[in-house]
Order: sequence, then structure tokens, then C-alpha cells
Amino acid sequence: MKFYTSKRNYTKAIAFIFILINVIAFFHAYKFTHFQGDTIEKTKSPEKLTSFEKVKTLFLGVNNPKPKNKNFPSKKFQTLKLKSNKEIECWFIQNPNSKGTVILFHGYGSEKSALIERSNEFQKLGYSTMLVDFMGSGNSEGNQTTIGFKEAEEVKSCFDYISTIGETNIYLFGSSMGAVAIMKSINDYQIKPKGIIIECPFGSMYETVCARFRKMNAPTFPMASILLFWGSIQNGFWGFSHNPCEYAKNINCPTLLLYGEKDKSVSRKEIDEIYNNLKGTKKLKVYKDTGHENYLIKNKVEWNFDISTFFS
Repeated sequence: MKFYTSKRNYTKAIAFIFILINVIAFFHAYKFTHFQGDTIEKTKSPEKLTSFEKVKTLFLGVNNPKPKNKNFPSKKFQTLKLKSNKEIECWFIQNPNSKGTVILFHGYGSEKSALIERSNEFQKLGYSTMLVDFMGSGNSEGNQTTIGFKEAEEVKSCFDYISTIGETNIYLFGSSMGAVAIMKSINDYQIKPKGIIIECPFGSMYETVCARFRKMNAPTFPMASILLFWGSIQNGFWGFSHNPCEYAKNINCPTLLLYGEKDKSVSRKEIDEIYNNLKGTKKLKVYKDTGHENYLIKNKVEWNFDISTFFS
């Protein structure tokens, strides 16, 4: 009798743990892919959290207020509203005697005003620029982000708009999630930019989820897979198939791939796999003493040289 009672208790305990893990993963997945109101305080980076805050975050997920544009371009610009899968807002900055147009896409939890400094550098090289708020960010519609999956359609919408105004020399720039969205857009919609500049794209959605757990010093198994499962259910796409390493196999245009050697969000293994899979003319540049950040902060001179060389 004791044996069967113990077995039932054990089964109940396992069932409780299973349900608890799924509830935690459900909340994590939702907060990871849905921004909240402006009054919510953004969760600090893992290295700045206290032990108590880390435990709280592990159970309740991160707080992500909707990113808002903090600054405006110093140059004259036109505000555009484009219809895509969502209505998205863009800033178009035309350069007199332009050599072409660079369309810039931001990373996760960011917005188009974060791209102004890089836009300025492209402007100095003689290019017009278009800075884009992905859905859920800045002044674009909604509060959802799909970490580059549905954003790929927005990349196509921006590319198509610039094409319709007569521009043929179009380059795409993307950082992190923005880089992933560019890669997926080329893979899915066969858009044909003159070249792309992509900074620190992750190798797969699963790997980027795992990286978030590692930064919290938390085990990736089984939570990463469960979180990705619930994120897939909530957002209407299969996250396990969101794989930029595979998208790279269908990218034939010239590509400049940039990476920071101390990046804790994207591994060098992921970058190498992406680079090896790219089919067109390509170059990989790794910046020393640099993490998952704006490369202009520590590497402005090198970055400008790499960009200007790529265009030449």
C-alpha cells in the first residue's frame, strides 16, 4: 500500500512540476515577444540583476516597454507610413546627388532613432537612407515582435517602396534581429538588393533563446524548447524553423558580415556557419573587445573603413 501511495505522490509531484514549467515558459514567451506599456520599467541586463531579481525574472519573465523613438535626424527627413503585415513608420533622408539608398533595420527592443548615427555615416558616403521601425516598435503599429520572422515581410515592403520611386542601387543594413529579418526576406521573397551589411545575426531561434538562459546562468534544458514551443503557439509560426543559417544558403548578393568577439548573445560558431553558407561575394569582420552592441561605440574608425571598402 505504501508503495502505491508513494508512486501516486511521485506522479503528482512530476505533474505539478511539468505544469509549473509550462506556465513559467508561457509567460516568458509572451513577454519576450510582446512589448508592454510605457510606464513599465525595463528589466536590467542579467549581469546587473541581484540574485533576487534574477529569480523573479526567471519565474515571471522580462519587462519590455514598447521602444520609443528618442531622437530625430538632424538632416531634413520625410516621415513615411507603409502598409505591410502591419503599418510601419520610416524616416527617409534623401542625399543630393545620391549614389543609392541604404535601408536600415534595428535590433530587438530597439527602434529607428537608434540607427541615426549609422545613417549619418552612410550619408557621408553619399547615400540616401531610410530608417525603419519594425512592427511593435517606435511609431509602428502593434506591440508584437517575432524576432525577425514576420518582420521579413516589412523588409520586403521597404525594399519594394524604394524600388517603386526609381531607385535601383539599394543596400540593406541590419543589426541583430534586423539582420535576421533581411536574411529571411531574401530567402522567402527573393528580393535582390545590391548588397547587405548584417551585424551579429543569430544562427537559429532556438540558439538565441538558449543564449538568454545562459546569460541568466540558468540551464537551457528543457526550458528553452518549452519556451520556444509556447512562443510559436502565441505568435503563429514554428519558431524551431526560424533558422538564419539556412536562409544564408539562398543569399547570393555581396555580404559584409560583422561580429563582436565578446558577444554573449550570438556565438562565433553561429556566425561561422552563417558565413560558410553564404553563396555570394562575402567578407567577415570580427571586432575585438566588442559584445552585442552598436559597433560605432568602440570601433567607429574600423567600421567606417569596412563599410566604405564594401561599397567601393
